[in-house]
Amino acid sequence: MRIHQPPGPPATAGAGPGPKHVPGPAVTTPAPAQRTAAAPGAAPPRALPTVGVEEEFLLVDRRTRLPAERAPQVIADAAGELGEQVQAEFFPVQVEVCTRPATRLDELAADLVHLRAVVAAAAAEAGCLLVASGTPVLSNPRPGRVTDDPRYREMAARYRSVVDGYGGALCGCHVHVGTVSRGRALALANHLRPWLPVVQALTVNSPFAEGRDSGFASWRSVRWARWPTVGPAPVLDEEQYESVVAALVRSGVLLDRRMVYWYARPSEHVPTLEVRVADVNADLRTVLLLAALLRGLTTVLLDEIDEGRPAPACPAGLVRDAHWQAARTGLAGDGIDPLTGRLTPMAALADRLLERAAPGLAAAGDLTAVETALGRIHRRGTGADRQRRALRRHGRLTAVVDELAALTLAAP
Repeated sequence: MRIHQPPGPPATAGAGPGPKHVPGPAVTTPAPAQRTAAAPGAAPPRALPTVGVEEEFLLVDRRTRLPAERAPQVIADAAGELGEQVQAEFFPVQVEVCTRPATRLDELAADLVHLRAVVAAAAAEAGCLLVASGTPVLSNPRPGRVTDDPRYREMAARYRSVVDGYGGALCGCHVHVGTVSRGRALALANHLRPWLPVVQALTVNSPFAEGRDSGFASWRSVRWARWPTVGPAPVLDEEQYESVVAALVRSGVLLDRRMVYWYARPSEHVPTLEVRVADVNADLRTVLLLAALLRGLTTVLLDEIDEGRPAPACPAGLVRDAHWQAARTGLAGDGIDPLTGRLTPMAALADRLLERAAPGLAAAGDLTAVETALGRIHRRGTGADRQRRALRRHGRLTAVVDELAALTLAAP
């Protein structure tokens, strides 16, 4: 993996199998409107963490809507304006973009809109559509090529039974929150475990794969789980983390440390926590909801960590089952509450997540925007619901692809 440090404002760290960006310092002080005065003798208010997003997209042929191997051309064209904010992924039918760290949601939104617009224009020049979907809606049955990169080729050879052609061209949306040390990132990951299944449920956007309905709201999650270490992060402190990761690499389970694919992991290169449980979403409002919720929740949890509160005890099997249920149903139906083991309406778990994150959202000035965005998803459904409605409305999967491509370019 080639890790780049671009000049000027840095971009977020990468999350997938391939070469990614590394963010620079990932915390800034709050904007003046967000400062709160501390009482005499009290600790100063915590600086707002910054948040960064990386999105993985599919390139599909404009005529056939099948995955198109044109990423090298698209990346070369887009890089003239975006530099290393646009990068290759495991397959040449994928493109990844990385935002710069942002403190305000409007900054993050502007960066995402710009990145999508530039890459979509380059895709159009190559006869492609840029599509934000966790899985290819349609896929050519022929074997897919791996991007021409030594590390990708080695991964494809070692894990060839799980690569599985372009059906394995899976696209996620990963959020980085900083700044945190390795130890604090791990503590955050431990405290986040019961909340990530409902985060996953809010962001499902891959019901179709290879021309059929998978029966899941996030088929990407199911396919991605075949790779080693994909799943809920184990509860580890820093010493345990170093020991476990070293053993995984030494045994050959992982090619290298960059293949730690837990749903929440500390960056290997910079002081951020990376949360990697979401499908990529065409609707930018969902992406901004994801980023704001995670930043708000981690702000609350960092305060509790500093107070010495232990991470909640959640059995590993129960957390994994909660993620499986989230992938299957999305926000519809019942979810599993990892804190109690009870079946609970997933919509109620989402409202509970909002309540838990509310103090951190308020500190960032994001509470009203997140309440509005979550209310919209409650009313209109998730990305997976939108894809299925498009198929019912038009009766053909090519129309689903077209709607995804149009929404990918729509400003929030």
